[in-house]
Amino acid sequence: MIYLFTGNGKGKTSAALGMAFRAAGYGLRSVIVQFLKKRITGEVIQAESEPLIEIYPAGKEGWTNFQDLTDEDYLLAELALVEAKELILARPFMLVLDEFNLAVSNGLIKTETALDFLKASCENVHIILTGREAPADLLKIADLVTEFNEVKHPYRTGQKVIKGLDF
Repeated sequence: MIYLFTGNGKGKTSAALGMAFRAAGYGLRSVIVQFLKKRITGEVIQAESEPLIEIYPAGKEGWTNFQDLTDEDYLLAELALVEAKELILARPFMLVLDEFNLAVSNGLIKTETALDFLKASCENVHIILTGREAPADLLKIADLVTEFNEVKHPYRTGQKVIKGLDF
């Protein structure tokens, strides 16, 4: 099955990680490839202590500026997809492609390439896709789609990110 978490609200990555930890509770292995992310976060630290969860932050340090994409951005997205293709060969129960929706919607990964990968992979592994701005083609191929909508957010009033809640 392909699960897709999208929308402008918080919680997409947290939901996917929660599924990976749930699977680990049943002795099932999950692999997480984080597109567009490469920083030490609470989930990376905790996943390292769980032998049934492997996590690969595969982006660049800091944030990706989609208005000014660089060759490095394209290369890192391509390498993350190559990593996912290699990791799936070991047939984990679940593969989480974190921020994959954004990578596809912003052209870092071609939609056709993404669809080919998903169609070839979802017969053997449950796949979770996260990220805002999920393209229509990804919504169509997914078996389950959940949209996270922001109703109210403390960032809008100047609240800074909080370690343990936001990263």
